[in-house]
Amino acid sequence: MLQSELNHRDYFLVNYRYKDYYMFNGTEFTLRKWTIRDLESLVKHANNYNIAKNMSNAFPFPYTEIFGRRYISKAIIIKPTRVFAIAINNETIGSIGVYPQTDIHCRNAEMGYWLAEQYWGQGIMPEAIKQMVEYSFANLDIDRIFARPFGTNTASQRVLEKAGFSLEAHFEKTIFKNGEYLDELFYAVRK
Repeated sequence: MLQSELNHRDYFLVNYRYKDYYMFNGTEFTLRKWTIRDLESLVKHANNYNIAKNMSNAFPFPYTEIFGRRYISKAIIIKPTRVFAIAINNETIGSIGVYPQTDIHCRNAEMGYWLAEQYWGQGIMPEAIKQMVEYSFANLDIDRIFARPFGTNTASQRVLEKAGFSLEAHFEKTIFKNGEYLDELFYAVRK
């Protein structure tokens, strides 16, 4: 069968994505594997307090080249690929990944993501999440993907809802970030 004859689902399973790019609200973006060539744009866009304040402390601010090298090195060695760069015109503008859990939670994976602030509100992240969910369910032995946005991060909550996630739990004052206690929400989608 020629690749042009494959339906979208088969093409996704063969190539791990529907097409070479995605377009939303006039913005084309790709989900692709990380390379060390992404370092400069990673540091440029990740070094942003408005991003870091909504991430775990593993995502530092300021975001330096040292952290960027570590992140890319880890993303490159994971097999099968579970962490992708989000790129526009081959410039990395964010990241999205899933992290399978262990032990009794082995059929679950946590999703994490961030996007350069200048691209917020353009519909990129809900579509990137949808593609990552489909990729993960097709390639990993999991039945549930969850994300844990902070209670103060209403934009991320809306993004998850647009991508088909449902709120499963709300825990009060469980996160300690930047000197204050924050609520933690669990959103999930099931296979």
